[in-house]
Amino acid sequence: MNTLVIKNAHIVSPSDGLDKVADVLVKDGKITRIAENISTEGNVIDADGLTLIPGLVDMHVHLRDPGQTHKEDIISGCKAAAAGGVTSLLAMPNTIPTTDNAETVKYILDKAKNADANVYVAGSITKGLKSLEPTDIEELKSAGAIALSDDGRPVENTKYLSEAMKKAPQLGMTVVAHCEDLFLADGGKINGGEVSKNLGVKGIPAAAEDCGTAREIALAAALDVPIHICHVSTKTSVALVRDAKRRGVKVTAETAPHYFSMTEKELLAKDADFRMNPPLRTHEDVVEIISGLKDGTLDAIATDHAPHTPEEKSDFEKAPNGSIGMETSFAVSYTYLVKTGLLTISELVEKMSTNPAEILGINAGHIKVGVPADLALVDLNEEWVVDVDKLHGKSKNTPFKGKTLCGKVKYTILGGKTVFEDK
Repeated sequence: MNTLVIKNAHIVSPSDGLDKVADVLVKDGKITRIAENISTEGNVIDADGLTLIPGLVDMHVHLRDPGQTHKEDIISGCKAAAAGGVTSLLAMPNTIPTTDNAETVKYILDKAKNADANVYVAGSITKGLKSLEPTDIEELKSAGAIALSDDGRPVENTKYLSEAMKKAPQLGMTVVAHCEDLFLADGGKINGGEVSKNLGVKGIPAAAEDCGTAREIALAAALDVPIHICHVSTKTSVALVRDAKRRGVKVTAETAPHYFSMTEKELLAKDADFRMNPPLRTHEDVVEIISGLKDGTLDAIATDHAPHTPEEKSDFEKAPNGSIGMETSFAVSYTYLVKTGLLTISELVEKMSTNPAEILGINAGHIKVGVPADLALVDLNEEWVVDVDKLHGKSKNTPFKGKTLCGKVKYTILGGKTVFEDK
């Protein structure tokens, strides 16, 4: 029997009513006891001064595998996840080939068996993400997919989106929606506004996201089914989600760390690592994103981890959208939300673990007897500088490079096994 004892940890698990110093006993990958002064047997981690939280659940990740493994693959992506305290992640379907068939779903799940995080799969709603033909959702579910999305693009054909939203609850799946009106976006590169005019770069109006958000909410209301809104970045989308929740619409929503810690002004340096879709917005948008996190409008924080090579990111305007984020997500969120007094550590754990696990319907987000020992030990007082040369994934395109952050993941434990230790 494999045994691990975590001693003297400050345990924070809001869904289990835990905010105290205690020991945790793990046997054969599961938590078997939480108490003070558990006798030491087997492996021991002295967690004095550290905070034990449920492993983070990142519900928005691009692993680039299959098809673009020079940027990232399932194994390297999960090493990056483990270094950031992420023990479960949802892999988006814009792979090559698209995750629109059973074979690709099975490939991902099979390769992930030996990875340092639990990988869950989002199958696509339309074949090839082209909005021309729907996928066989039942086939994707049977192969092991737990969610549906055309992320990377919106589902342009509203009928196909509607059909997916109706089927998903019956199959125990979650529809996670990339909200964007492509006609309004019209090939823009950064947020449409002061900075885009200053740089002479084509902008994407906030209305492109807002119109997409409004459509998804309208469908959820009309069909009385759930919808999850991805990567919210605008003040109007926050208001739309807030209003929908007040009306009883079954809507949940996420944002990403860069949307509450940065504005479009970062782009004045013409560094493509700050280019993502949706783009960095204005100060007013940041204020409302934070407001939405505080009042519960925004349920989750996810990264939209999107690896690209330095060569691809070298040209500001031609570079593909996206930034990596799993290794920095906890520290950025803790630094900008908890250290500033905007959220408590318990509320942050809800946003980064408990709530996304509940939205996806997976067995995660808890520290209690009987559940898998998927855990992260963090030092909430340690400051560190983001050094791209020390990151664990294949790509280095982080907008947080060189930033000093507070809150360092020291251990990540997956199924009772230590998969990351900060030495």
